[in-house]
Amino acid sequence: MEEGLTPRIDFARELSGLFRLEGRVAYIPGGYGGIGEAIAWAMALAGAKVAVSGRDEAKAQALAASLQAAGHEALGVAMDAHSVTGMQASVDAVAAHFGRLDVLMNCIGIQREQALLDVTEEAFDEVVQVNLKTAMFLAQAVARHQIAGGRGGAQVHLLSVRSQLGLRGRGYSAYASSKGGLVMLIRQHAAELAPHGITVNGVAPTVVRTEMARHWLANPETHRQLLERIPLGRVADPKDVAGAAVFFCAPAAAFVTGQVLYLDGGINATQ
Repeated sequence: MEEGLTPRIDFARELSGLFRLEGRVAYIPGGYGGIGEAIAWAMALAGAKVAVSGRDEAKAQALAASLQAAGHEALGVAMDAHSVTGMQASVDAVAAHFGRLDVLMNCIGIQREQALLDVTEEAFDEVVQVNLKTAMFLAQAVARHQIAGGRGGAQVHLLSVRSQLGLRGRGYSAYASSKGGLVMLIRQHAAELAPHGITVNGVAPTVVRTEMARHWLANPETHRQLLERIPLGRVADPKDVAGAAVFFCAPAAAFVTGQVLYLDGGINATQ
């Protein structure tokens, strides 16, 4: 009798590890920020060896030490998002330390809020440099190691709901355009890296309850306006973003690439 088309699945073995990252090395630039720290812990708890970086090497090493104290393999390194050679050196250092590199979780990003008529060339260039150019060259450096390793891998970039939606009453020209450009970078990289078994995706939250959102949440009026726009009636927590990040880096998302997951409490659904 001809076998059916549906593959036979060893459910206990194949499905139990869908969200596990054992044996994988994850590099998280920007990993000691409010969102990045939650992602670093989530990936370590899922079994990954984790490297975090940023301009402040002491903060990166402090987070790595906390992870190590909890029994995880971790590394903290310095990285300047304004230097392509510095980005490449940090990637090479992570790969050399662990002997492989499987995952990029890019949490680097800044905002310089300026109204359209007040935007300066200096501020605009810096936001595009950090939010878009950094993503390009981190992705390139990591892809070289992933392709050489021949084991596939995953790349994930942290975006924002502003990668798809403009914002009335605020100066978001540089930020929104850089994040919108990153969406297309994700799609292009997904197409180019697919033959190597490397997936590329994005996670795009609305405001997340971290220090970076203090100016939104500390002001009662802006806080009220923010919640009125979000159907779920709350801002995101770092763990909301961490869960999506682990998904995109885990076997559960092996057939997902070129996508952006909007963690926005329903904002896009109601615009």
